[in-house]
Amino acid sequence: MEAERTLRDEELAGLADLAAQLRVDSIRCSTRAGSGHPTSSLSAADLLAVLVSRHLRYDWSYSGNRANDHLIFSKGHASPLLYAVFRATGAISEQELLETYRQANSRLQGHPTPVLPWVDTATGSLGQGLPVGVGVALAGQYLDKLPFHVWVLCGDSETAEGSIWEALDKAGHYGLRNLTAIVDVNRFGQRGPTELEWDLDTYRRRVEAFGCHPLVVDGHDLAAIDEAFGQARQATGPTVVLARTVKGKGVPEIENRPDWHGKALEADQAERAVQALGGVRQIRVAGPRPAAAPPAPAPAGQQPELPRYEKGAKVATRNAYGDALRALGVRPDVVVLDGEVSDSTRADKFGEAYPDRFFEMFIAEQQLIAAAVGLRVRGYRPFAATFAAFLSRAYDFIRMAGISRADIALAGSHAGVEIGPDGPSQMGLEDLAALRAVHGSTVLYPSDAVSCAALVAAMVDCEGVSYLRTTRGKYPVLYDNGDDFPIGGSKLLRDGTDVTLIGAGVTVHNCLAAADELAREGIDARVIDLYSVKPIDRQRLLDAVRDTGGRLVVVEDHYPQGGLGSAVLEALADLAEPVRVNHLAVRGLPGSGTPVQQMDRAGIGAHAIVGAARALA
Repeated sequence: MEAERTLRDEELAGLADLAAQLRVDSIRCSTRAGSGHPTSSLSAADLLAVLVSRHLRYDWSYSGNRANDHLIFSKGHASPLLYAVFRATGAISEQELLETYRQANSRLQGHPTPVLPWVDTATGSLGQGLPVGVGVALAGQYLDKLPFHVWVLCGDSETAEGSIWEALDKAGHYGLRNLTAIVDVNRFGQRGPTELEWDLDTYRRRVEAFGCHPLVVDGHDLAAIDEAFGQARQATGPTVVLARTVKGKGVPEIENRPDWHGKALEADQAERAVQALGGVRQIRVAGPRPAAAPPAPAPAGQQPELPRYEKGAKVATRNAYGDALRALGVRPDVVVLDGEVSDSTRADKFGEAYPDRFFEMFIAEQQLIAAAVGLRVRGYRPFAATFAAFLSRAYDFIRMAGISRADIALAGSHAGVEIGPDGPSQMGLEDLAALRAVHGSTVLYPSDAVSCAALVAAMVDCEGVSYLRTTRGKYPVLYDNGDDFPIGGSKLLRDGTDVTLIGAGVTVHNCLAAADELAREGIDARVIDLYSVKPIDRQRLLDAVRDTGGRLVVVEDHYPQGGLGSAVLEALADLAEPVRVNHLAVRGLPGSGTPVQQMDRAGIGAHAIVGAARALA
């Protein structure tokens, strides 16, 4: 435990000098770039000066030290301040800061990303850094059991985001004593005053209501900041430092003015500002370092023994997802999160077997995804599941996970009209399009239990955001145990020369039924299970075009935009030879009914497939 003592005058002077350097460098780099957020950086400079000098335990020579504290800028637009900190610690050079900030091919992007080894997660979409910090803190307190601390700098504007309160709620629920949010309450947002401005009492009461301990300080009083950070380090639960600050602090021309958000100073203004702050400095700060941490446990435990299923038996793929997760639990790096629907997604099977690596996020889908990203920051392989429809609530978090290049596995159950009588509010009909659009994503849609289990096992080492769509209803097992299902592949279930029927998930079974009916009519239909929607098996599609005269019927339990049909058409867009495609998808707004009724009404049942194939063949 660090001994508490009063800062000496020379120490306070040194901190003030460092804060001035952080302000000067924030101005210099943004003015040089011609863009950025210097005023948002100036308000928090005192907070960061104290933090990195006296409380952030970090080995700047080795970002991979598992005992390092974590510093997350949830207010990612204050990147000039973050990069100024990196320069002060010697992590980057003055030249890189001044000459590359916001420039092409630079590591110092307008908002931070993990292309920098000291940045855990991409931020800039407000309300995301603190929820990710919760995931990092969960890993530290419950899995790593290491004494590192997670410090998250938040803006006051982003406290209007519900995700901030989801994060504080889960921090309070899990008693995360290793998490501190630092809220820079400078009272101005992008277009004017924030909702609460400097009403620190309301902030305090809200923080307390979510089970966190508030520490209210003057954000420019270095001694008070130091005392608050010391208290946060020794707290028995999550803390929130509520710092009353002044936007543009230290520069008289722009201090506490509402019309300077996101504007770099002109060269002459910057020169005056630098002089007002005492000029350019060359301070190097060496803050406290963490104790040595033990090496990370090897991820490879015993090899998982995947569940086995009898061919022809009816098994829901959501059940296979749960079975496969439980099998993967032999790997100590696999963790599972769920959004209070684990009895439906079947993630509860993992929770029963490995309760220490199962985290319930309740109905907080943004926090669900963010916690997965935070756990991945600490080297774990997280799986997060909810209904496919409800992932839409967390889409921005999934998008940002793609920017962070976070290796997280997502599962969406209860997809499509196939779920039956629950109606459209529960039907994921947009998920394939949404997840396909995420940078670097993988999108999988198995048709049976064997392929589902194999794909879950493949996801554990998949790079980037991967998504598995599961089915509520029980359908026959089509494949033999041990069959191979490589990501980017497909399966030829039936050969044929007259027409190709292409499905994924539940529509594969409808395609097989349609092929039987077509055979009775003398039409020879090929059936492809396109279980890997992204990346797609282009070669299989090219073979189908060649062998069946370019006649394709694509069938999906999804809206027509952006799903399986779009993936197929995009893959074939540059073909010189003609392709005729009948695209069957859910084109109207569904209601309630049995699964068979729903699919027939939507025009994706076996009868509709037969008609579409007959028209082509």
